[in-house]
Amino acid sequence: MNVLGYRFEPRLWAIVSTIISVIIFIELGKWQLSRAEEKKAQYEQLEQYAKQPAVTLPGILVKLKDFQYREVEVSGEYLPEYTIYLDNKIYQGRAGYHVITPLKISNSALHVVINRGWVAIGNDRSALPPVVEVKGELKVVGIAASPETKTLDLSNKVVEGQIWDNFNLQRYQEVTGLAMQPLMLLQKSEEKDGLIRDWSKPDSGASKNIGYAVQWFSLAATAVIIFIVLNVKRRNKKIE
Repeated sequence: MNVLGYRFEPRLWAIVSTIISVIIFIELGKWQLSRAEEKKAQYEQLEQYAKQPAVTLPGILVKLKDFQYREVEVSGEYLPEYTIYLDNKIYQGRAGYHVITPLKISNSALHVVINRGWVAIGNDRSALPPVVEVKGELKVVGIAASPETKTLDLSNKVVEGQIWDNFNLQRYQEVTGLAMQPLMLLQKSEEKDGLIRDWSKPDSGASKNIGYAVQWFSLAATAVIIFIVLNVKRRNKKIE
């Protein structure tokens, strides 16, 4: 094809590879936009739940999706002998742990994991910081969250001790032998245990996905521009 002294004669392989690349980039961009919409909807749901009264966690097995992000109250008794410490938790620039203790639900054989809050690491890292044990029946109010803090296999050495790098509910059940509800409560109710419960409100994260979508769409446009530039050449003039 000749236009205004230029010729456009791309080869078949260049056409095919460009079309495939553009389709892939556009689909990836669309996928990122759909993820942004999902996160926006999730965040709006979280905002809605925050305005609602707490729901009671029953003594029968529940599903995480029915309680996640909601304020939940549960009555029971702590089992401090199964307390673990999640490492590498930073609060206001200080290193510390999240203290995890199971609560035996009243009139039930089930337990629920309670993230009781943050405690600073002492000068001697080999010694765990003291945490006040709360004895007897009590009511805990918290935000229901996924019990998995990271999808990472832990070594036997890590899960056999009290200090864990990450929390995995299945491993915790195997180590303790306790039957657990499939969620974790981020405790909001106050106790005189010296722990800090300052749970940051999560951002929807949608803006990050929108940014990724823009990058993919930009790559699609760039692929088209490169295809045109590399295949448009000036037509040679005949020498008279």
